[in-house]
Amino acid sequence: MHGLFIVFEGGDGAGKSTQSALLGRWLEEQGRDVVVTREPGEGPVGEKIRAILLDPATGDLSPRAEALLYSADRAHHVDTTVKPALARGAVVISDRYIDSTLAYQGAGRTLDLADLEPIAWWAADHLVPDLTVLLDLEPSEGLATIGERDRLEAADDDFHARTRDYFLRLAERDPGRYLVLKARESITAIQEKVRGRLAELEAADPEVLRVDRRSALRTLFGAETSDVEGTLAP
Repeated sequence: MHGLFIVFEGGDGAGKSTQSALLGRWLEEQGRDVVVTREPGEGPVGEKIRAILLDPATGDLSPRAEALLYSADRAHHVDTTVKPALARGAVVISDRYIDSTLAYQGAGRTLDLADLEPIAWWAADHLVPDLTVLLDLEPSEGLATIGERDRLEAADDDFHARTRDYFLRLAERDPGRYLVLKARESITAIQEKVRGRLAELEAADPEVLRVDRRSALRTLFGAETSDVEGTLAP
């Protein structure tokens, strides 16, 4: 069976971790090889980067330094966890990926996205997810469920508003690759919709998925994609 790369995105407190874990357990019950992972913080190296990024004791970081740390985490994550799993035919489910960098560090920290986005995709070796599930909700609703906040959760309301808005803009840019759901739907209802969309991907011809990835790259980088298409996952 061919590998699939599924990503859950959205604001803090949206339920990404819950849905990732539920989907992973369900797929394992179906006999699939599954890797449930996250960004930042997968593996020993990722844990160290995560601590720097999210621990309030870190204090202020230059927005560019913050963005580059997230990209460093992603480069290691993709090379050591995501791509090897996809190569053996596993389903990889990641709690956050590139969209979070673009939304939080790009829109949230107001970095120039024309500079940031190519760096973010280069760090990921231009690996495009097969499906990105965006769990959308008002930032205040999600943050209200969090007790002790990390560095990013503790940012001001305008930061979180910009982040949410950019998540939605990313989904509008490439609607065929996104499933946008209201995060305040029931856990069961969300999971059923995700499983339905996943069933469509599982039934697809692997070559069709490669074509879809090429289309996504053209959306992201324009017509000239020959220099990055060689990095597409099998």
